[in-house]
Amino acid sequence: MAAVSFLLSLHIALLLLIPCSCQVGGSCSSARDCGTGLYCGNCAATGKTRPSCIRDLAIQPTSIVKGLPFNRYSWLVTHNSFSIVGEPSHTGVERVTFYNQEDTVTNQLRNGVRGLMLDMYDFNDDIWLCHSLQGQCYNFTAFKPAIDTLKEVEAFLSENPTEIITIFIEDYVHSPMGLSKLFTAADLMKYWYPISEMPTNGKDWPSVTDMVAKNHRLLVFTSDASKEASEGIAYQWSYLLENESGDPGITGSCPNRKESQPLNSRSASLFLQNYFPTIPVENEACKENSVGLPQMVQTCYAAAGNRIPNFIAVNYYMRSDGGGVFDVQDRINGLTLCGCNTIAACQAGAPAGACKDTGAPNRTSSSVNGNVYSGTIEFKSPASAASILNANICSNFVGLLLLVLVLIIKPF
Repeated sequence: MAAVSFLLSLHIALLLLIPCSCQVGGSCSSARDCGTGLYCGNCAATGKTRPSCIRDLAIQPTSIVKGLPFNRYSWLVTHNSFSIVGEPSHTGVERVTFYNQEDTVTNQLRNGVRGLMLDMYDFNDDIWLCHSLQGQCYNFTAFKPAIDTLKEVEAFLSENPTEIITIFIEDYVHSPMGLSKLFTAADLMKYWYPISEMPTNGKDWPSVTDMVAKNHRLLVFTSDASKEASEGIAYQWSYLLENESGDPGITGSCPNRKESQPLNSRSASLFLQNYFPTIPVENEACKENSVGLPQMVQTCYAAAGNRIPNFIAVNYYMRSDGGGVFDVQDRINGLTLCGCNTIAACQAGAPAGACKDTGAPNRTSSSVNGNVYSGTIEFKSPASAASILNANICSNFVGLLLLVLVLIIKPF
């Protein structure tokens, strides 16, 4: 009986004191079972029946491959970043609209999101973020004053002096100089990337190093062409290409958005790939981000004349059956920046194709040209025998240790 009590106490102590660092795909019962940058979740939409460790943190490509032009990198963007499940009403009226994200903008940025899609409207004698229709914000579609979210952006940029953020405004603001006043009030003009320095005709952007040195760390694009002349805010489709959003962007041939030049045009050096359905379904997002997204990245890569997406915009960015959008971003940046299967395999200063062993298959190729991978993107599963073994060992570690102790103690 004493031995049983001892084992029970030991079991509890092990659960509390021994951290388990399961990797992506490893079985889990709570977040503490998973390693850094992972949480414990399930993706029933892909047929998963048991919770496993899922990524919720991006690797910033500039932390590994430094100093290249801004348009050589791929960044994660949240669609309708402000449209957050559980966001309380700020109008006193119950909200009736679709939702696209699950955590705060601050948390999105901390998890590696570097692009925000914000819908801005004139509302209540102010500028609000709304998920609305027909260019009109209503009490039941309004989320919050835009300045609240922009202050989150300012706080993040202030706390992280080497990071760069891009904001895409779906612009329904008609108040004179409304956006200029808004960004000034949010104290963001000190980070503003000026139109005068934005490259045209498909030329390279400055290096991320130069952008940081000049403190040009906030790129803002508007859907209203008139704002470029009146307020100095860049008209989005003068500087980037974009595929169709909604359902046309998640299946088919990856058509360009009607405001955008064709995706294979070389008139702009940035490419925004939308990947989210017209009607967001929270529980389906894990399948979309894990199964559909890699396929459409390849489709859009071909449609864009072998050009990678510089921005990948998704709903519910943390939902996947393992690596999700984070893994896709890693693989795009790896292939583009160093010719490796993932950005984690890139080595600073090494020639293209010289990849570190990350436990996953590495793609090396001589077809890397000017740091831009020019072949067909091949997304292989990042799982390896080593990572699967690690996951199995991790999920059973405490049980195995207890079994050994039982065998040791039993004779006594």
